[in-house]
Amino acid sequence: MTTPRLHTSLEDLPAAAWDRLHDGRNPFVSHAFLSGLERHGCLRTDWGWTPHHLVLWDGDEPVAAAPGYLKDNSHGEFVFDHAWAHAYARYGRDYFPKWLFAVPYSPVTGPRLLARDDAARHELLAAIVENARRAGLSSAHVNFHVAAEDAAFDDDWLPRTDVQYHWRNDAGWRDFEAFLAAMNHKHRKNIRQERNKVARAGVRFRILHGDEADEADLAAIHGFYLQTFAEYGNPPALTLDFVRHLAATMPRALVLILADLDGAPIAGALCLRGGDALYGRYWGSTRTVPGLHFETCYYQGIDYCLREGLRRFEPGAQGEHKIARGFLPTLVRSRHWIADPVFAEALRRWCDEEAASVRGYKAMLDAHSPFKEQVLAAD
Repeated sequence: MTTPRLHTSLEDLPAAAWDRLHDGRNPFVSHAFLSGLERHGCLRTDWGWTPHHLVLWDGDEPVAAAPGYLKDNSHGEFVFDHAWAHAYARYGRDYFPKWLFAVPYSPVTGPRLLARDDAARHELLAAIVENARRAGLSSAHVNFHVAAEDAAFDDDWLPRTDVQYHWRNDAGWRDFEAFLAAMNHKHRKNIRQERNKVARAGVRFRILHGDEADEADLAAIHGFYLQTFAEYGNPPALTLDFVRHLAATMPRALVLILADLDGAPIAGALCLRGGDALYGRYWGSTRTVPGLHFETCYYQGIDYCLREGLRRFEPGAQGEHKIARGFLPTLVRSRHWIADPVFAEALRRWCDEEAASVRGYKAMLDAHSPFKEQVLAAD
């Protein structure tokens, strides 16, 4: 008999016990990553993030867990439900707080229902609904879950889909030239021109894992992150202490791409590596060099994947411009439980219409592949 318990901090849970519930291939659901966000000031209640993790215990051993957060806004989620919140308010109900199961600030697909087996996964979802009802919450949301978890959700969980752009090496390319050779002439020429502009400007690149980066490297990558957020007028959530924490606790998962000019870093991208994938998360620069963004965020990452034998590169959400650079449209998924049955039924129709629209949009994008032969990303 399992017992569900709510935890307001991952520090309450043994790291080894948490990490036994997943296969370790996705760095974002590791205890080190999630607890680091809490410990190093990246999650703040006044920003709308209150840790509220649900764990099923069998005696002293967790058998299922979901990283969860009570949210009083929809910022930092990348599955947009602002219209739902407004409609709920017009309906005379409070949409917030809601219960979100996701990785904060990270639109990265990965396991969300961590469990030792399918039975425990079903129990976990049932416990989410039961606890949400007991707390009087409007809804529960599971964002960017893997396709393998689809079967765990019943019809009460509304499905939503969206499109991201991922690079995949299903063709077995050995190096960057082989990757380019698979493209049509126009796109191959454009990429070479972009790369040559950066090289002619004298920019040189260093790719460092966490255990290869020194304090200056970590401070530089965090500075570029701050620069980007300042340019867009958004408050930066990740702290330098969190970046240091990643380097110390996930040394081979943290990947820094640093662009140097005249002996000093002028741009950088912070990535994470897991299993057979590289995940691009944040970038920034202090100098304007033609092609620098594409080289730092895309081409250096592709090069890294080809050298390291990684099959997939997810550079972040949004951006049709990524298609021309070899990142193909890929469907991503989320599930949503709505407490009010009338409102849920109305949203079900809305979700069905949205899904049809998204799939039509993806089909249109598929027609603009830069490859000579049809190469489609997995859905």
